Order: sequence, then structure tokens, then C-alpha cells
Amino acid sequence: MRQQHKTFQAIEVGDGSDGRWAAYARALWQEMEGLLTEEGRTPEGAGRVRALFRAHMPELVPVLDRLAGQLDRPEAEAFLTHAALRPFSPACTQIGQNGTLLRNYDLRPDQCEGTIVSSCFLRPVIGMQDMLWGLLDGMNDAGLAVSLTWGGRSAYGRGFAILILVRYLLETCDTVDEAVDRLRSLPIAVPQNLTLVDPVKAMTVFVGPDMSPTVAPDACAANHQHLPVTDEQEQALQTQERLRAIRAAGDDVAAMLKPPLYRPVDEQGSRTLYTARYRPVEGRVTYYWPGESWQQSFGDFTPGFRTVTLGRAS
Repeated sequence: MRQQHKTFQAIEVGDGSDGRWAAYARALWQEMEGLLTEEGRTPEGAGRVRALFRAHMPELVPVLDRLAGQLDRPEAEAFLTHAALRPFSPACTQIGQNGTLLRNYDLRPDQCEGTIVSSCFLRPVIGMQDMLWGLLDGMNDAGLAVSLTWGGRSAYGRGFAILILVRYLLETCDTVDEAVDRLRSLPIAVPQNLTLVDPVKAMTVFVGPDMSPTVAPDACAANHQHLPVTDEQEQALQTQERLRAIRAAGDDVAAMLKPPLYRPVDEQGSRTLYTARYRPVEGRVTYYWPGESWQQSFGDFTPGFRTVTLGRAS
């Protein structure tokens, strides 16, 4: 298996007002702005996504204003709404069980920021950040953890990228039930699966632009939803195989670091980039790679860098 190195970093950004988040975001802006849709670059499109954000995430509007003002780029506000971004489709696997949220995140290494962030925009949140302030997975100080996988369908509609919804749920919700209820009023652009865990409950919910939030049969997900999986999709993603494997493995980290859950590089260059194990009641997350790990928590968050080897399954 061809190996590759990737550097992950951990940063603290506080409430986003002291320049630490801005310094991070400015360094990435040149590669980020190309992900904005053509509509989002127009005054009319920027106005539309700003209005959508204000209507559906009013609690985060002051944070949006604070971050966009510090980034000080003409298209920053439209970008940060995450309602005018080009769609992406990571192939991931996740399960919630026994107070634990365990997930593998699969994508091309150059398409993942690889930044573990500790923030306090509205409340303390730790997670794997992407698209400047969205989250691929994370937890809050109430003991709620959330992670995402792509839903495996090509539907697309007006709405938010899933990354900002994970951020929003963690900033504003305390429990799984509260988060699922909040999802019912949030428009989403692309089919996605969310797995949520709190001290007493674990659940996976299918969401998309063409469906109401639908609770999955159990609290685990790969890259399909309620529709049959075609032979071509299974051959490309092994989504059913991975779902069977994670159901059998439960919250066993060792299984996540082995095939079929740990995925080698495919034809598009996608591969397993990290495994995350959240214990939200303890306020603790550990990120794993074959042969090494990195723990962070609300009580002991340590900024720094970690260069890991990808493509070396246990």
C-alpha cells in the first residue's frame, strides 16, 4: 500500500475575536475562495445566503459578523455562511454506542484541512475543523457529539453545507433529541448522514434536500441512506460492506484501523485520514492513526502539530 504523510495541527481560537482564528483563516483563504459557487460571488447571491443564514441560524449571526469582519475579504461573509459552497462527498464510516462516537474520515489528503480546533464561539466546542469554521465531527461541553458521512446520493438543493450544521448543532444543542428536532427546520444542500451521541442516547439521522430528517435503523452509517445501493456504488465505496463491519465491531478502535473500515488509497486519491473516538461525557477525544494517537480534551487541550503516516493499516 502506498504511504503518504500528512500534518495535522491543533489550535485554540477562543471566541474568534483576538486574531488567532483570523491568522489561520487568512493563510488558507486563497485555496478556500475557489470553493465558492458563482452565485455566491454575485451581490444578489451573497444577499440570499446571508438572509438564509440569518433566518435559520440567528444565534450564530454575531459570530459570522465577527469572523467575516476579521477575515476582511470581499467574499468572506458569503463563504462563511456555507450556503454557497461547491458540494463535496467524503466516504466515511461512523457509529454511536455506549456513550462513544467513533468514526473514520476518508478523503483526499489535500482536501482536508487537518485542524483540530478548540473554540468558544457560543460555548466550548472541540472538533475537526474544515472550511474555516465548519466541523467534520466534534463535541460540546454539554456532552453532545456529532459526526457526518456523505449520504451517497447525487441530489442537490438550496441549503447549507453539512459542516456548518454540525457546528450549529454543537453550538446550540445539549442533547441528541434537541439536535434532531433542530435539524427538521434546517435546509441542507447535499444528502448526508449524521450520527449523534449524548450521555443517554445514540442515533443516526439521514438528511437531504429532497427528504425530511429520517432516523436510521441504528446509530451507525456509511455512505448510503434509505434507497437500494447499486452494484456500481458498492464496488466504488464498499458502503454496505463497511456498514456491516462497523456494526460487528461496535466501538472497537482496532477494527477501525484495519480493512475494510480503514480504506487504502482509491482511484481518486481518497483514503482514511484519521479515526476519531469521542467520549463527550468525559469531554475527551482521541484521534488515531496506525501506530499513534493524539488525545485532546476540554480540561487539557494542547496546541501543536503531528505528522502521521497514511496508508499503513494495522
